[in-house]
Parts: sequence; C-alpha cells; structure tokens
Amino acid sequence: QKYLEAFYDFKEERGSLFKSKNLDQMAAKIRQMQSFFGLEVTGQLNPETLDTMKQPRCGMPDVRSYSTFPRSPRWKKEDVTYRIVNYTPDMPPADVEEAIAKAFQLWSSATPLSFSRLRSGQADIMISFAAGFHGDFYSFDGPGGTLAHAYPPGSGIGGDAHFDEDETWTKFTTHSGYNLFLVAAHELGHSLGLGHSSVVGALMYPIYMAADTRGYRLPQDDVDGIQALYGPPRESPAVPTAFPPQEPTDAALPAEPTPAAPTETAPSRPEDCDPRLTFDAVTTLRGEILFFKGSYVWRRSPYFSGIEHDTISSFWPSLAAGFDAGYEVDKKDRVLFFKGDQYWAVSGYNIEPGFPQPIQNLGFPPSVRKIDAAVHDPNTKRTYFFAGSKYWSFNENSQSMERGFPRKTAADFQGIGLPLDAALEKHGLLYLFHGPKQYEVDIKSKKLIRVAKSSSWFDC
Repeated sequence: QKYLEAFYDFKEERGSLFKSKNLDQMAAKIRQMQSFFGLEVTGQLNPETLDTMKQPRCGMPDVRSYSTFPRSPRWKKEDVTYRIVNYTPDMPPADVEEAIAKAFQLWSSATPLSFSRLRSGQADIMISFAAGFHGDFYSFDGPGGTLAHAYPPGSGIGGDAHFDEDETWTKFTTHSGYNLFLVAAHELGHSLGLGHSSVVGALMYPIYMAADTRGYRLPQDDVDGIQALYGPPRESPAVPTAFPPQEPTDAALPAEPTPAAPTETAPSRPEDCDPRLTFDAVTTLRGEILFFKGSYVWRRSPYFSGIEHDTISSFWPSLAAGFDAGYEVDKKDRVLFFKGDQYWAVSGYNIEPGFPQPIQNLGFPPSVRKIDAAVHDPNTKRTYFFAGSKYWSFNENSQSMERGFPRKTAADFQGIGLPLDAALEKHGLLYLFHGPKQYEVDIKSKKLIRVAKSSSWFDC
C-alpha cells in the first residue's frame, strides 16, 4: 500500500464503509503499476509484481513513456548553476565532483543548456547527501528502497537533488553499492523537468539498473524528452569523452532492501472536506501551501497531486502545536510563526537561534497579546498583521511598522468576517479565513471578490 501511495497516488479512504471501494481502487492502482512496468496486468499482488516493488528505485512518482511534470516546468535560462552542498564519505570528494559533472554533461550534450558550478551561496540546483528525515517532507528509508529524489525546476527547493546517505555510493558499478553517476544523471533529469519513463533502458526509468558507464550515452527516449522541453543543442555536440575504465559488471541488481519498520498510527485529524473545517494558520513554504490545525498540517504542492497530511512535530519537533499565524518572508524559505505573544523564525525546516522573541519586538503595543493572522505582499514588501478588529502594515525592508496603522479591518476589508483565523497571498489575491469560510480579496483594491469554503483548497 505504501508503494502505491508513494508512486501511484493511491489514497485510502477511512472507515469500514469504504473497505470495498479501497480494495477496488488498490486493484486499479496495481493494474496501473503492472502496465507501467510491462508486467502481466492482473490487479493482484503476484510474485513478479512484488519483486518489482522491492527493487531499489528513485523516490519520484511514476508516469507513462517519457514525460514531464505537470505544467512542464523548465528553466527559463540556458546557463543553470549547481552547488554540491556536502559529500558522501563513501567516495573521495574529487570522485563525487567528477560523477556530478559528467551527469550534467550527459544532459548538456543533448540540449542548449550549460551548467556552472558554484562553491558557495545559493545555486539553482543544490545537491546534498542526507539520511532519514532531512527537512523536505520526504524522509529517506535507510539502505535500499528509495535511493534519491529531486524536484522539478523552480524557486526555493525547486531543482534540488538529494541522495540517501544510508546507501553506499560508488564510482564504478559494483554489487556492493550504487553508481553515483547513474543515479545522479537520473535525478538531474528530474531537476531539469523530466518525469519517469516506462521505457526499460531509459535513464529516466524509475528502477535502478546497474550498467557499464564506459562510453555511456543518453538513451533516445531521454533525448526525446529533454529536447521536448529545451530543444536540441545549438551546435552538434562533440562526442563525449569516454568515461574512465571500470570494474566489470553483469548489471545485476542489488539485494532486496530491508523492510521498513511499521509506523505508529497518528491520532485522528479533521477530515479534509468537513464543511466546518477551520484553520489556525496558513503559509507558503518552498512553493507549497501549508494549512495548520492543532498539531496537524495539510500540504498542497506543485510537486505532487492531491493533499499530503503530516504533523507539525514531524518537521519542527521543538515547536509547540497550535500556531496563531504564520507567513513566508518574500519566498525566501524563511517563515515566521506566531503563538501567543511570541514568534519564531524558521529557515526552511531549521529554527533560527535567538528565538522565540516577544511580538513587541516587531512594533506591537503591549496591549496586543496575540496575532490572529499574518500575510505577506511580495509586490509591496509589506506584511499585514491582523489582531482583533485592527490590522497593521509592517515594512519588511525597514523592519518597522508603517505610520497610519493600526487601522480598522472592517473599514478597509468590507464584507469579511472577523476576527480572522488565517490569511494567505496567492497570485495577487488575498485569502482571508474566518471560521469555515474564506474571503477572496483583491490585494490592491481590497475589494471582496467571492466567498468560499475554507476546505475548497482540498478539491472538495
């Protein structure tokens, strides 16, 4: 079931009434998986299907033929930067750098793209090695299983590639580890905008297939896919330099991964489509939208379909649940969370030192004991704070409250319910949440456009 949830968008519906429906949906997903891998399509977990599920593979979902991600994200420039953030102890740093550089060379040979390495700062594609939970909602699973994953082009975490440090990484193809060049070349295909391919032998085939990398060239299916996004190279590329001699291999796959230990069942959470659903706080983070209620967080992301469910403690163990408000500072992966008369600053998934701090440090008078909602306007670099019947405007550049505030919320945002529970900015619109309702407001004119259920973000 976890395999189908991770790679084929299977969603189990809770309750005994849905048991038959769940079995039918699971059989349909098994048939989809069998069809993808060219297996006999039965809808049943026969030995061949189970063996395929146990193979080491990429952590991104599957699709058919060569494919791109939804909306075909691509880099809008031809010179893309990358940075190797850290190194695996399994290989000398020089060998890691060589494997990554050759993986990029494979894609540049078929496109107009060029890749430049940065040794510090923020690059378009950040490459790192990590084990278990590593701050991006997709924990690694130990030796075997998921080897690595990468994100499609975009800001923040977009384009980044992560490799499971619990694996053994090698320069050559062996039975005792995974060839870093082969896995990196596959993951960088995701970083450039490609999804998985059902063509056996394609680089973007989801299951790891050991291969002799001497003279390795990009398979035609992958050439077709990447050129559908970026076009052919401007000049005929030179024949790639042959890769270093390596140890012989029969391309056999490694042993089956160790099964993951069972996880405990999380406490019950509010249903997605409950018409009475309310939120404590809403914010963006690394391109995703996070909805908070009690100890739970719902995630809506451009990187996957549907809604993911998690707990706050799984990402920020030292933060107490029950946020009052939160907002991302100008899409810089920095989020401020508010609870009571204190606030915390979080960079990505790390709490910044020196926090919590009193909200009065932001310029609030002592009479303000909590923030109801907060939302950032990236166009004006202003953040609106709502508390009770009033709101404030905070200048992120000068780090100070603006003159003329606070103002009466009802006077400027007419027709909305107060007090607010949460707020969100998306595509020039404000979404102000009060109880089970959300009010869509034009951010410039502050005029109410429409009213909808708060749960409408969950495709209800």
